[in-house]
Amino acid sequence: MKEQYTLTFYTEDQMGLINKTAVIFSRRKICFESFNISLCEINGMYRFTIVVTETRETVRNLTLQIEKIIDVYKCYFSTNSEIVSVQTALFKLPTDEVTRNNVQELMQKHNAKYSVLERDYTIFEITAQETEIDVLIECLMEYKMIEFVKSPRIALIKSEKGLRADFEGL
Repeated sequence: MKEQYTLTFYTEDQMGLINKTAVIFSRRKICFESFNISLCEINGMYRFTIVVTETRETVRNLTLQIEKIIDVYKCYFSTNSEIVSVQTALFKLPTDEVTRNNVQELMQKHNAKYSVLERDYTIFEITAQETEIDVLIECLMEYKMIEFVKSPRIALIKSEKGLRADFEGL
């Protein structure tokens, strides 16, 4: 049965790494739902976070292929219950819509912060679970939302050990 998995792998900066990653996924006809690259806790290393919906066996094989084909230090895969994750979103609304009480109440309910307040538009920021952001998007559609953007997932595995423990074990 297919379910959502978060793959996390660690590597040093390499030329063509994103292309190699894309080739592994495209050969298996697996689409990214989210793709993020960031610095990590080990100096000179990067954390890749990729979200897919596939079977456990497919994701396990994918993890092994990533470790074999791409020069990565370690690749993990986790279900949503095994990670802590959030996303950030920015919303731009006409300022005259924002001054309505129900929009301000909605933003307070979702702990949104004002980022920019201009005469013609207002930009809000929210950091939350993907589902909460999706609910807010639907609600804001009725208030003439100008645009929005949502970040990729950022996630940490709930296990008490991290890459540093594995890295120092060498």
